[in-house]
Amino acid sequence: MIVDTGVIYANIDRADDWHASAAEADFLAALSRHDFDPIPLTSRDYARAAELVRKYADLPLGAVDASVIAVAERLGDREVATTDRRHFHAVQEARVFTLYPTV
Repeated sequence: MIVDTGVIYANIDRADDWHASAAEADFLAALSRHDFDPIPLTSRDYARAAELVRKYADLPLGAVDASVIAVAERLGDREVATTDRRHFHAVQEARVFTLYPTV
């Protein structure tokens, strides 16, 4: 599962609207088991993210969401944890993903 920074932030900032939805304890337990590891971006990821930002400039699609899509495509991972459902639903390439948390 690819986890964007919004979900991580929601686990840190208790005032964040998504805090309760982010399943804090499960997320921390998964980190302790190394179910999630930071994934460095490659040159191809940056190029793909730039392509997506240009293509969806009218949203506007930001660098973080575009990078999450690029990494998920590269890894073939179809599960994405994000608090930014609006952009992921609008981006054609992201419609193949299962988004978490489910609302």
